[in-house]
Amino acid sequence: MKFCPDDERWMALSLQLAEEGRGTTAPNPLVGAVVVNDGKLVGQGFHARAGQAHAEVVALAAAGERAAGGVLYVTLEPCCHYGRTPPCTEAILKAGIRRVVVALEDPNPKVAGGGIAQLRAAGMQVDVGLLEAEARRQNDIFLTHITQRRPFVLWKNAATLDGRIATGTGHSQWITGTEARREVHQLRSQLDAVLVGSGTVLADNPLLTARPLLAAMDQPTRVLVDRRGRIPQDAAVLRDASSPVLWFSERAVTTPAANADHISVIQAAPGTMDPHWILTQLAEQGITSVLLEGGPTLAHAFWQARLIDKVRWYVAPKIMGADGRAALGPLDSDTMDQVAALANVQCRPVGSDWVFEGYPPWTAWLRASNDRV
Repeated sequence: MKFCPDDERWMALSLQLAEEGRGTTAPNPLVGAVVVNDGKLVGQGFHARAGQAHAEVVALAAAGERAAGGVLYVTLEPCCHYGRTPPCTEAILKAGIRRVVVALEDPNPKVAGGGIAQLRAAGMQVDVGLLEAEARRQNDIFLTHITQRRPFVLWKNAATLDGRIATGTGHSQWITGTEARREVHQLRSQLDAVLVGSGTVLADNPLLTARPLLAAMDQPTRVLVDRRGRIPQDAAVLRDASSPVLWFSERAVTTPAANADHISVIQAAPGTMDPHWILTQLAEQGITSVLLEGGPTLAHAFWQARLIDKVRWYVAPKIMGADGRAALGPLDSDTMDQVAALANVQCRPVGSDWVFEGYPPWTAWLRASNDRV
């Protein structure tokens, strides 16, 4: 199917609208939609929160009678099943839409092409695949959660130009500037959980909250990987009750007497607390996305297990030298063709720093057959 420039323009607007729901739709995807009739925008909408109206329904309601005979552009295949809300396909058919343009087919087994098939069976023209690569990147969290049955893992790191994340003594506050740190707080508010190891807690004593403090529903669950039970009871993350804490350990640990209601201890059998086990436990807690902020030991374990789905790397214009600490341990890369190259890389300035973002080579599920990047 060949799409015209106007098709691309309206789908680009739909993708832009979908971003309005970032951080609030989990476990649902980000979805945006617009209704166009006679070349004019007559309705638009996005999915704001799980349990609320889907993007198509919002856009159709805004269009009203003007939707009849129009074109609906939507970033994800319309649902065709009853969940918290009725099927979007019913609303589309009732509105009298003549054509639907879909960026990406929904891999959710409850949909999986069924919505497209239902609309086509009713005689509607449905065209699929417009800006599909962009739609896949936008919904990388949802796609990972649905297809891999585990939380999406975004590894965030801050380093100097020579790749050092801390001095030889472990001091790292602060490598990047205030703008980059502010952006990380926003990122925390957009994912379900923040994951660190005991070494990070002992070195930095962080709160791991999104600041300035937001509503409780926008705060991430704090996940502590403390295999040897080293985190002290007076750690700031344990004393702060602004969001839940999941405390993983292979040893028995005691929660602080004060504010203990927000802390859940999950004990693993000795030698079993690897990244796969951790993500399985988080999935059982309903967590769909994780911001990995741990130090080199934890990051290396997730990288080696191929359980990092995306990398966001902040680079500060600073030089530390060989006595600084590296972000990862050895990866056995003897030649450059063995070095892992990120795909779909994007970079941009953040204050005085730069941020690079991309996907490890094993995230092939993100790439569609018509992916242009």
